[in-house]
Amino acid sequence: MKRSKFTDEQILAIVKEGEAGRKVSDLCRTHGITEQTYYRWKSKYGGMELSELQRLKQLEDENRRLKHIVAEQTLDIQALKAVVAKNVVGPVVNAWRWGGSSTRGTRVSGAPVGPSA
Repeated sequence: MKRSKFTDEQILAIVKEGEAGRKVSDLCRTHGITEQTYYRWKSKYGGMELSELQRLKQLEDENRRLKHIVAEQTLDIQALKAVVAKNVVGPVVNAWRWGGSSTRGTRVSGAPVGPSA
């Protein structure tokens, strides 16, 4: 994600200026931001103090890190399941098809193959 050219303190100061009654268009022109950016910041950071904003950033970073860990573990689990399925199902099916020792003389249903004698 792209880093903001504004620090947390600057963002809070801009939002507080707007909450104090300064015109949004003047505020945006002064700081070189769009009104969309101002309103996005206002909805996210409005009414916060600096300590709360820092805690929010810390929680967002932790959440991002934990999501990354979960994604990696999910991939590992899927890979292991694929390996297990390939090793367990593959040899049994192949042995039956090609007359392997473990299933020679029987069908999948367990009925004997060939004439009854």
